[in-house]
Amino acid sequence: MNDQNLKPVRTKSEARERGRAGGKASGAARRRKADFRKTLNMLLTVEIDSPEWKPMLETLGVDCTLESAMLMAQIKQAMLGSTKAATFVAKYSGQSPEPEENRRNREADTELKKARKQAVTGENETEEALDKLDSILKEMRDSAIKQQAE
Repeated sequence: MNDQNLKPVRTKSEARERGRAGGKASGAARRRKADFRKTLNMLLTVEIDSPEWKPMLETLGVDCTLESAMLMAQIKQAMLGSTKAATFVAKYSGQSPEPEENRRNREADTELKKARKQAVTGENETEEALDKLDSILKEMRDSAIKQQAE
């Protein structure tokens, strides 16, 4: 037996201390993230005085902010043929349909719930449901790998 691989047994007070330290670190991380979002939103709403963007945004009757200029830049790139920019514009304008990945995630969740129910009730279709779930999850993994490669 290799006692060096065993984790030390913690007392209740040690576990409590570790839990308290983890809670404090979690709170600090949440505050940092909230501060980051607040700073980012403040910077995005700063008025710009760009000779390239200001006249165009004013003509459109849009606020001359960094956020507006960034969105306009995405639209401009989409018009120049960038499919990535076009996807961004469609997605955030609410014009794109639900992403395929979300639909597949919902199907996988449904199949998993069916499989769990069948396992509890003892119905014979459990194996078939699990096989279907495995194939959906494999498709999702393959899709994610393909997207990362692009």
